[in-house]
Amino acid sequence: CLLVVKSGIKRLILLINIMFRGLNKISLDTKGRISIPTKYRSKLSQYGSNKLICTIDIDQCLLLYPKKIWLKIEKTIMELPSLDKSSRILQRLMVGHAIECVIDSHNRILLPIELREFSGIKKTAMFIGQGQRFEIWSYQAWNQSRDSWLKKSDLTLTEQLRNISI
Repeated sequence: CLLVVKSGIKRLILLINIMFRGLNKISLDTKGRISIPTKYRSKLSQYGSNKLICTIDIDQCLLLYPKKIWLKIEKTIMELPSLDKSSRILQRLMVGHAIECVIDSHNRILLPIELREFSGIKKTAMFIGQGQRFEIWSYQAWNQSRDSWLKKSDLTLTEQLRNISI
């Protein structure tokens, strides 16, 4: 992520490597708001905005991006060929469901009802750092999916994955 800070005539360019990682069990309040976990707040503030973009994912979870990161992704998605059916589906799902969420003074964001219904999020959720974005899962769906992934022994590794060591 490249962050440009202007100070008078001088421009200071800072290269900031901001990565979100880890998971947190979180609760929704009665209005459907979640608190951003403390460990992510200072990193999010480095983006210079209190705005996040929330959209849906094919795994029935929500994706949450700092607005600066999302704008680059949205531009890439919208530049896909409009006559390609898969491109249009991706545009409709990712961009069509994208909603701006403002971090309030108590470090909370409102998850819109349409996105909560899509993801099955009710009272508890999992908030998962995934590099430059977050995933927000229904607590039950996360546990079921994770358990299913751990039980799979037939994972097919791409060439890229075969060449890394963990």
